[in-house]
Amino acid sequence: MASSPITFFVFSVLFIVLLSSIPIQTQANKPHVINFQSPNLYPEGLAYDPSAQHFIVGAQRHRTIYSVSDAGVVDLLVSDTDLPENVTFLGLAVDTVNNRFLAAVQAMEPLPPFSALAAYDLRTRRRLFLTPLPSADASSRQIANGVAADFKGNAYVTNAAANFIWKVNSEGDASIFSRSPLFSAYPVDPESPFSFCGLNGIAYVSKGYLLVVQSHTGKLFKVDAEDGTAREVLLPENLPLAVGIAMRRNGDIVVNSQKKMWFLKSQDNWSEGVVYDKTELEVERFPTSVAVAAEDRVYVIYGHFLEGTAGNSEREMFSIAEVRSEKESKEETVWIYVLVGLGLAYFMVWRFQMRQLVGNMNKKTN
Repeated sequence: MASSPITFFVFSVLFIVLLSSIPIQTQANKPHVINFQSPNLYPEGLAYDPSAQHFIVGAQRHRTIYSVSDAGVVDLLVSDTDLPENVTFLGLAVDTVNNRFLAAVQAMEPLPPFSALAAYDLRTRRRLFLTPLPSADASSRQIANGVAADFKGNAYVTNAAANFIWKVNSEGDASIFSRSPLFSAYPVDPESPFSFCGLNGIAYVSKGYLLVVQSHTGKLFKVDAEDGTAREVLLPENLPLAVGIAMRRNGDIVVNSQKKMWFLKSQDNWSEGVVYDKTELEVERFPTSVAVAAEDRVYVIYGHFLEGTAGNSEREMFSIAEVRSEKESKEETVWIYVLVGLGLAYFMVWRFQMRQLVGNMNKKTN
């Protein structure tokens, strides 16, 4: 019995450690929203730099890339005047292994054709290379869109118009990497919104493959990072107009469209997957990209991109907003109640033991 205070102390420490490891989301702790000011930015891409703990966004038509802090402080990272005038930065990716960030550069119609991948050093912000991306044929339209990087220094860029994937090695040499027939195997209604937009968001998985969403079909593909072969990931539902994708630390993914965020998981390395939650997004603010930041928190960029493409140049304020899964929040709350219950139960047992100990000591004293 004399050891019970020590036992109580040990269990108390373990209880506190377990409790502190669970992120508590309550009504008082609302989703994080970063409002930032940058006139006429209209950003499409979003990435998170964990080393600097800030987001990275690219401008529409201004040849500039910025960082945005948690507090909404905006700093210029890149102003690349070597690029053609009025080009747009679309997909962005941070390659922490090789200390660089990548940007898909696209001249939108009616500008002269230009599709490229730019790489910049994360520390010096110096451009490492600017690689024009080859077309499959002279007549086909190109849209350099989503970007991902593997651990070997290779970058992968989706062509949203021609439905294939480029590969750019660490030296900046580009090639057409995957032209799987599967990318064109599903019917598309030419009258539907964004029917021209095919392969879009892309993410690299450390086990050696890519996950790619296709906007106009709502399909998710698994692409081998060595030979480019593709398979459809079997899902219980399509992901209509999916544009962005990001990996979480536990291997789950998040996919966004302009209307919603899907939370997905897989038990078999993405041969199949399930949608375990959905969250509605603010359609009128036109969210285009998703990123996973510190503590595995999910964010979208509200860049009003479509407004910018229509020629509106009056907006100054934009937002990066946290998006939460309601089911995850409920599960976290349940765990907190379980731990609190265990702690109270142990406290009652300890209190009972202490009463017995005090009673025995009184008997010996008498």
